Amino acid sequence: MDMRFTPDELAFAAEVREFLASELDPALAEKNRLHQSLTKAEMEGWHAKLHAKGWLAGNWPREFGGAGWTAIQRHIFEEESAKAHAPRIVPFGIAMLGPVLQKFGSKEQQDYWLPRILNGDDWWCQGYSEPGAGSDLAGLRCRAERQGDHYVVNGQKTWTTLGQHANMIFCLVRTSTEGKKQEGISFLLIDMDTPGVTVRPIVLLDGTAEVNEVFFDDVKVPVENLVGEENKGWTYAKYLLTHERTNIAGVGFATAALDNLKRVAKAQIHRGKPLDQDPLFAAQIATTEIELMAMSTTNLRMLSVAAQGQAPGVESSMLKIKGTQIRQQLDALTRRAYGGWAQALPMETGNQGQPLDADDVLSATANYLNNRKLSIYGGSNEIQRGIIAGTLAKG
Repeated sequence: MDMRFTPDELAFAAEVREFLASELDPALAEKNRLHQSLTKAEMEGWHAKLHAKGWLAGNWPREFGGAGWTAIQRHIFEEESAKAHAPRIVPFGIAMLGPVLQKFGSKEQQDYWLPRILNGDDWWCQGYSEPGAGSDLAGLRCRAERQGDHYVVNGQKTWTTLGQHANMIFCLVRTSTEGKKQEGISFLLIDMDTPGVTVRPIVLLDGTAEVNEVFFDDVKVPVENLVGEENKGWTYAKYLLTHERTNIAGVGFATAALDNLKRVAKAQIHRGKPLDQDPLFAAQIATTEIELMAMSTTNLRMLSVAAQGQAPGVESSMLKIKGTQIRQQLDALTRRAYGGWAQALPMETGNQGQPLDADDVLSATANYLNNRKLSIYGGSNEIQRGIIAGTLAKG
């Protein structure tokens, strides 16, 4: 298996870097580097630039308005974007719902919803997790009852990322209690402006409120907003989660975080010398870098398989586990490098009187706290280990 980039792929990487250099606002890149919350307008503005270039939906086939990139091209774009501190593409419409509609949606749904995802008419959020049904997603209780030409939805969703910006939500709902619990789930598209929908923010450890609770009280949803067949939503949910878990690996984000950690360790003075010269801390950086290199190689192997038209197996679960662990290790080491300064308080000078960038330190703390969620969402790492063990047990 040859994992070296071809001349065409190297040329594509150069094109991506040139685009980022000319189109990415340095102020926006700096804000993103510091992990400061972006406004809806800032995220939509970046999406619009990518859409104008034809690069917003790199994972979509050309027939649906996408870029039709190979798995390798998508990897290159994500890695270069992370290095440049470009805002991530909000995944819910592009990376999650889009592929589901393309595979399981009706022609009418594809013709109506897919262009609206691309041009920004709709902002989607994900309605999966519920109180008591997060890692055990099949235990969801949000109910949808068919009444004529509508479903009436009652229940609650939680941890709904960026739901405060969304006008649409794709939801897993229970339409039957017969048989196995996975067999009574359906996939609905719900307008957030429908009477009976309430959104309430959840404040996280880092002080932000990027996630929400969403309540449904007798919400009427047209039957034509059912994706695929009734009670077959579990199949569509698993298909979507495969895409989500691969993205969570975040090789590009981890690479950018490693570069930042090395910069911080070189600047921080510990016992009279730069921290990166401390044997113990240097060994911790090296260990994490080796793990990242191994994960990146595994990711390239999986991309090679995908490029040949084969579906990834347990590799997506493996990447989800290791990717989130590495990113959390990098966050922890960066925060540790700042020592006692890594607290959520303004500051003017660094250790031993050295000037210290308060924004960088606050960013390290906020990012450390925010990214504790990485090993939980998209299916907790414990669930992923169960998937791997179960698959291997079957031979």
